[in-house]
Amino acid sequence: MEFTTDIFKQFDKKWALLTAGNKDSFNTMTISWGGLGTLWGKPVATVYVRTSRYTHEFMDREDYFTISFYPEDKKEILGILGSKSGRDMDKMNESGLTARELPQSMTFSEAEVTIVCRKLYKQRLKIENIPDDIVKSLYESDAPHDMYIGEVVEII
Repeated sequence: MEFTTDIFKQFDKKWALLTAGNKDSFNTMTISWGGLGTLWGKPVATVYVRTSRYTHEFMDREDYFTISFYPEDKKEILGILGSKSGRDMDKMNESGLTARELPQSMTFSEAEVTIVCRKLYKQRLKIENIPDDIVKSLYESDAPHDMYIGEVVEII
């Protein structure tokens, strides 16, 4: 497996889609927080999902998830997928992206790169361990994030 990129720009500037579920029931959301590294001798990806997000239900339920990256011309679509809830609308059809079934999860045909992950760990971020300025800007009026760590099992 090989993925060569400026990972700081991939997540923060280009964004990505986090997807969990199967062809019959899945959801996706835009993420701009994440990381790649190693843990327990395995290549891993770490993502963060607010407990209030619809995708959170899928992340808790499923054993696998995908992180997919897109060309710059798809950024507007990623913005829509990050601001609308799959609880309220059919984001998949309205996005114009083509859902693509994988053996373990879902991605989209338009992705430049898809990272397939097997969920290894989940933990709620503890507000008391976060600096006050970040709590004030991100958590005073919104739900906390859960951190998910997944073993990278394939890069497509």
